[in-house]
Amino acid sequence: MANGRVFTPEYKAKLALEVERGENTTSEIGLRESVAPKLLNTWRRELEENAYKAFSASKDEKIAQNQALAAQEREESLMTKIGQLTCELDWLKKKAERAGIQTKSGYGG
Repeated sequence: MANGRVFTPEYKAKLALEVERGENTTSEIGLRESVAPKLLNTWRRELEENAYKAFSASKDEKIAQNQALAAQEREESLMTKIGQLTCELDWLKKKAERAGIQTKSGYGG
């Protein structure tokens, strides 16, 4: 995109469905949403070509997707916690050094 705008898949689907319904013209929707009518038609075509995918995922695939999402969320949470603990450890080492307390090097004990 020339202007650098990024559209979410949800937004694209919403507008593509609105174009498909035909309640407003592509030009009207494009003007209201500041999106080129040609781009709206491209999204509508993509929606038509890929609509079957909404119903094709098996139960096992959905379970695997949910598990992957949960694992990703857990990893992000753990990385945040590691960052927090690292900052706290560095702060404590600095305070200990200023107080003249000798610390062990490394994080292993």
